[in-house]
Amino acid sequence: MPVALMPDRALVTVTGPDATALLQGVLTCNVETLQEAEARLGALLTPQGKILFDFLVSRMPDGFRFDVAVDRAADFAKRLTLYRLRAQVTIAADPTVAVASAWDSAAPAAAEPVADARHPDLGARLYAAEGAFSADAAEADYHAHRIALGIPEGGRDYAFGDAFPHEALMDQLGGIDFKKGCYVGQEVVSRMQHRGTARTRILAATYPAGTPAPGTEITASGKVLGTTGSVADERGLALVRIDRLGDALAAGETPLAGAHPVRLERPDYATFAMPETAASQAG
Repeated sequence: MPVALMPDRALVTVTGPDATALLQGVLTCNVETLQEAEARLGALLTPQGKILFDFLVSRMPDGFRFDVAVDRAADFAKRLTLYRLRAQVTIAADPTVAVASAWDSAAPAAAEPVADARHPDLGARLYAAEGAFSADAAEADYHAHRIALGIPEGGRDYAFGDAFPHEALMDQLGGIDFKKGCYVGQEVVSRMQHRGTARTRILAATYPAGTPAPGTEITASGKVLGTTGSVADERGLALVRIDRLGDALAAGETPLAGAHPVRLERPDYATFAMPETAASQAG
């Protein structure tokens, strides 16, 4: 069973009697309905509705743990502290706990598995003291698995401070609760949902003739359709204007990522609308 240590991830904890109320009012996801042993996708947004931080949040006996990018953990804790005001909470990074991912089988007994709710095939996150379990897979193996499932990750597949949650597929992966009420950036996200104005989306990419570097422009007839994100083997993710992709395919054009032909499709789990010519690439 693959178990990969995730040195690119770190934990931030939010504990105390007011933790639920504080988080419910600032995050895109619903922490009140969070189940035991569930790691749920969510984000903290700018007031303009763009993603500042993405994370997996799960319950602890006295609060919540946030699984975030290691280079964003301190800033995430600082940003949450700005919203604390008089709330009785403690917000802190926890460097004593290691993060790992396990998939395709049961997790090792050394750590309680926390199911990654984004996709059933992603497996589980493991949180335990460093050295409590050993890895038999590399971090790159986890990211190849994630990419094959079409699961985007902030900083790799979209830029923090630049992407809306719909563009990062958070509406498709359970990262937004559209019924829980107000949170930072909620008006913009709700308007995009109800008006169906998300024209840019993360798509699954296949490169039959070699993979480009992340951040490469995707073009057709000289027009920019989007940019590439993370890649593994012949697979990848890309942030693409789906209306422009539809126009290109309708004209019989092949999208290129740099010099590399690229096939762009909606991830299997996603349900958002695609132009008919783009949706029919698989056929």
